[in-house]
Amino acid sequence: MSKVVELKQQKADLITEQFNNSVSTIIVDYRGLTVAQVTELRKQLREAGIEFKVYKNTLVRRAAVAAGIEGIEEFLTGPNAIAFSNEEVVAPAKIIAEFAKENEKLEIKAGIIEGKVTSVEEVKAIASLPSKEGLISMVLSVLQAPMRNFAYAVKAVGEQKETGTEAAAPAEAPAAEETAEVSETPEA
Repeated sequence: MSKVVELKQQKADLITEQFNNSVSTIIVDYRGLTVAQVTELRKQLREAGIEFKVYKNTLVRRAAVAAGIEGIEEFLTGPNAIAFSNEEVVAPAKIIAEFAKENEKLEIKAGIIEGKVTSVEEVKAIASLPSKEGLISMVLSVLQAPMRNFAYAVKAVGEQKETGTEAAAPAEAPAAEETAEVSETPEA
């Protein structure tokens, strides 16, 4: 086997490994971006732990076949860059979609989410989802709300007993405090 063919096979194996390890992969056309813009995009992706690489389409096709990814061939035309994320599904789509809003020359071509090819619309829909931390925050807020409201009701009843007000007042006080509490909770 010639040295060139061997190097190409090693590169294809590396790309196959990246496809296999990635939970979210986004393919973009970067034509028209300046070097400074591409550098800024790389920086944003790197800070989120996402690899951003440019490979020859023939090597990517070969790697996709080896990784068992079907339906990607049609997107592998022209100059492409690929963002690989091994941990976060939403992050690459979110970063690239935001960057594409500011830099119209960047075109999202497709995505591969957990081994399945997705359309541009699906990538943009994923980009609109909250991050993992945001989702956890929302769930915790929902789980804490009943206990928090119960605590406010108990506190209101205790305060009413201390001041000696009648039994009709307790029904009104928790509702007023619950309304105040709902308006104070921050959006995630």
